[in-house]
Amino acid sequence: MRRPFDRCNLGQLPLERVRAHGGDGTIAFCRVAAREQLSGALNFIDLAELPPGASIGRHQHADDEEEFYLVLSGSGRMERDGESFRVNAGDLIRNGPGGAHGLVNDGAEPLRLFVFEAKLPR
Repeated sequence: MRRPFDRCNLGQLPLERVRAHGGDGTIAFCRVAAREQLSGALNFIDLAELPPGASIGRHQHADDEEEFYLVLSGSGRMERDGESFRVNAGDLIRNGPGGAHGLVNDGAEPLRLFVFEAKLPR
């Protein structure tokens, strides 16, 4: 079992290259904390960096999960439940239970974000 999550430095996290949900290109990714390291309803906390032109492909979560994207830097275009809108540093976006969403970095700079997923009580 992994140790409980306590703290980290974002600049020191090891990022790996992955293709996210069938998106375009690869993103830099780190699972900051997994469910077994967290108390409460959080499933995970991730850090991701999308280079220009890369995307997190459109995907859908279960009806008992919701996900939040916190944009740390950069900008892009979010698609959520058929709606498309701009996201910028400082934006916190809720992807509701069972909703479909994706994100593309259509800017010139890397787009960095935290992704938090929570399991809803039944």
